[in-house]
Amino acid sequence: MQTEKVIKHIVNWLKNYATNAKMEGFVVGISGGIDSAVTSALCAKTGLRTLCVEMPIHQAPNQVSRGREHIQLLKEKFANVSNTEVNLTSVFEQFKNEVRQTTDDSFHDLSLANTRARLRMTTLYYFAGLHRYLVIGTGNKVEDFGVGFYTKYGDGGVDLNPIADLMKSEVYKLGQALNIPDSIMKAAPTDGLFGDSRTDEDQLGASYDELEWAMKMKETGKTNTDFSGRQQVVFDIYNKLNKTNQHKMTPIPACKIPKELK
Repeated sequence: MQTEKVIKHIVNWLKNYATNAKMEGFVVGISGGIDSAVTSALCAKTGLRTLCVEMPIHQAPNQVSRGREHIQLLKEKFANVSNTEVNLTSVFEQFKNEVRQTTDDSFHDLSLANTRARLRMTTLYYFAGLHRYLVIGTGNKVEDFGVGFYTKYGDGGVDLNPIADLMKSEVYKLGQALNIPDSIMKAAPTDGLFGDSRTDEDQLGASYDELEWAMKMKETGKTNTDFSGRQQVVFDIYNKLNKTNQHKMTPIPACKIPKELK
């Protein structure tokens, strides 16, 4: 990959999109992970106003510190970058108190995890509305179009996404070129939505490198019978997640009314 040229291409794409949309800048949620770090750095390089928003909800201290380190470095380098923090923990707890609890702990935990992501989406659009900013997505290609590893109308609720055509490994290459802090580059990817130490790999059952491989194999027409051992396991994981999460990746179904009924 021609990393520097890709960076320049994305920065120009962002700037042109905002200019054509007559918007003033960008708002990006900062998680302390590589995807949001790279995305916010790309936005900053446009020269347009870039608001970095931290939205902790019972967040692990190391995630918070990584995010703050990155934001501070961005502000030192780019005069167009600003930041704010909205601690949503009390909002989340109030929400939990108001809704009926389910007896199924597995679905309950997942539903609350998705609620965290949707509270953050609402917060980002609040600031976007205040300042005429665009809400920027931070999902990479394997998450957004491979396994659907995001929350519908949560971190999937955005105006545009500059890294959606990049594999996770390619995002890391951009991160290296953009001088993203080592604390972020070396951290195990996690969505931080469950309030514990589980990583993305723990949830998915495979690493991003493995899922990227499976995505490429699927695109070349390979099937389950072409593999054995761990490769077959990973290929099956990818196919299962891809099928299960199609509702996130395809347009919302709309009931078409026959002309003769109108």
